[in-house]
Amino acid sequence: MKYTRITALAAVSLAATLSLTACGSDNSAQGSVSKDSSSTAGSSSSDNQSSSDTGSKSQSNSGSDGSQAGSAKSGSGQDTAAETTSNGTAAGGKTTFCKTKDLAIDAAPDSADPGRVNITMMNRGATTCSATGFAGVDIKDADHTSNPIERGHAQPRITTLKPGDAAVFDIAYTADNSGNSLSSPTNILVTPPNETHTVTLNWPTGAGDIKGAYTDVQVYPTHTVNQG
Repeated sequence: MKYTRITALAAVSLAATLSLTACGSDNSAQGSVSKDSSSTAGSSSSDNQSSSDTGSKSQSNSGSDGSQAGSAKSGSGQDTAAETTSNGTAAGGKTTFCKTKDLAIDAAPDSADPGRVNITMMNRGATTCSATGFAGVDIKDADHTSNPIERGHAQPRITTLKPGDAAVFDIAYTADNSGNSLSSPTNILVTPPNETHTVTLNWPTGAGDIKGAYTDVQVYPTHTVNQG
């Protein structure tokens, strides 16, 4: 009877030992799994950080290259805009308008028509220029009034002047042969086409008297001498 009781106690003790061993093994396994999961998560985080760094570097490099390309284009554009040719034309081949200071301007009566005054503009500058269009003309009278002259009905002709070339335009009116003209012109004020600076010329000796008022006088566009 005593032996049987000892045997039963030994069996209970063995069962408890096995139970504790099993629990320790499960905890150890869970700890191992947890560590592995943590390690995997850490590895994924490291990979993601590496990808982020790579993307950031790629964007940084791309932005730098783009900025350099834009700067090069801007520089090229500025160089093109600044280009001019040595003969006075702007970039693209457009000729600049003649400046008053570069023109020698003179007025003379037309030998074939007493009701016409020819005004010549010679390019004394060093570059080619354009005198195309209508000059501004006022006639100053002996009574000190200044009278603007209207444009005649004519189309401007291309008038490009190389250094030494001349352009001509006319002011025309009906000549008064009666000797009773009420007009007494003393000066012609000329502003070349597309200019703002004016020169004052003397009314040419030998020009016919003006019949009627200054409103009857007309100015015509410029043309080169060889255009007639």
